[in-house]
Amino acid sequence: MGTVARPRFNRRANPIIVGVFKTLAEMDIIYLHDLRIDTVIGVFDWERRVKQTLILDLDMGSDIRRAAASDDLADTLNYKAVAKRVIDFVEHSEYQLVETLAERVAELILSEFGVPWLRLRLNKQGAVRGARDVGVVIERGMRD
Repeated sequence: MGTVARPRFNRRANPIIVGVFKTLAEMDIIYLHDLRIDTVIGVFDWERRVKQTLILDLDMGSDIRRAAASDDLADTLNYKAVAKRVIDFVEHSEYQLVETLAERVAELILSEFGVPWLRLRLNKQGAVRGARDVGVVIERGMRD
């Protein structure tokens, strides 16, 4: 019996693979986790009369090399500014669905802060009896 030749993985020989690795290696993430915001959210009558606490986790694509080189806040994504804007927006919103709120927050961050990609986790803790965490996770934008 002869031996079967196995294909060898060679990143240098495959420009598509090299491009993927280069893109992923250059995507830095600035994150803001456990951002707690009180707002009106929900479909039931009682939910429309009270504020509930939502918890947001944001992972935002960025290239931090320029900021790292200059050590200047002007050269990076200012996560404090993002937090203040998101807090203001969510506090004044009155959506029924967490899905709608997640989409609107993602659109806001992508458009106002020039973020090319983000992952947003919106947690409506206690929404389901027996479950601590309930919500949605969305990714929007392009990683490259």
